[in-house]
Amino acid sequence: MNLGIEIGGTKLQLVLGDETCRIHERRRLNVDAARGAVGIRNQMQRAVRELVAASEIDGVGVGFGGPVDWRTGKICKSHQIEGWSEFDLGQWLRELTGAARVKVDNDANVAALGEALHGAGVNFNPVFYITLGSGVGGGLALDGKIYHGSTPGEAEIGHVRLDRQGTIVESRCSGWAIDSRIRDLKIKQPESALSSLAANANGGEAKFLPLALQKGDPAAQNILNELVQDLAFGLSHVVHLFHPEIIVIGGGLSALGEPLRGGLAQQLGDFVMEAFAPGPKLALAALGEDAVPIGALELANAR
Repeated sequence: MNLGIEIGGTKLQLVLGDETCRIHERRRLNVDAARGAVGIRNQMQRAVRELVAASEIDGVGVGFGGPVDWRTGKICKSHQIEGWSEFDLGQWLRELTGAARVKVDNDANVAALGEALHGAGVNFNPVFYITLGSGVGGGLALDGKIYHGSTPGEAEIGHVRLDRQGTIVESRCSGWAIDSRIRDLKIKQPESALSSLAANANGGEAKFLPLALQKGDPAAQNILNELVQDLAFGLSHVVHLFHPEIIVIGGGLSALGEPLRGGLAQQLGDFVMEAFAPGPKLALAALGEDAVPIGALELANAR
């Protein structure tokens, strides 16, 4: 059996799976950012002991929410959780699990692999994956493998600039950015449907956006329009540089569904040169929250 691990800014997932990447058992835990990396490692230790109690682990694959040295398994930095910088996660997991193979990569890279081989990217090549979660990340799968540039080798779409002043995709299109926008809305337009729905929320306000859109709330539509425009502009650079056959949209904000996907498909054409029309297919992630765990199981399989 193999172990697949997702380490994000808000959640931690560990799955036990076979060589076909079928998940047999799972642990899903919430991350307390205030406890830092040490708190997450304590959670992982307990969950790993439970999962491997009756199984011998052949390989471990990890999707980590930040840049890593994928060759060594050492973390470069977490942009969201303190205490990960320069931590040798690969070696730590070898000692914890006794596995012969441990591979660590950026979570969006791992999700791109999962979607390319088992999800919306099947039969497309190359596959670009963007995750719209607490942050924004990207990954490119080429010929069924993660594409790495020079170390640390992540397709950091979240840190692509939208202007010369330093505004980046993540600061406009992440779940946390949408949460902040909705908190401002509650002050400026308390009468809006979105403000009413999120009135008692103190974090995670973005989850109310789909329902507000269903209610036809103009304020919610304005937030979606801004998100789509900023994201399409950022993704136009991906199209011009990598020419993916498909762009797969995952992460918590992908719960917006067709309004997000369809809006992006329409807007992206405005930012892409005519020579590349009609551009890539856009699809919502088929694996949902399993994109990283299943991709991690694929990593664990690799010899």
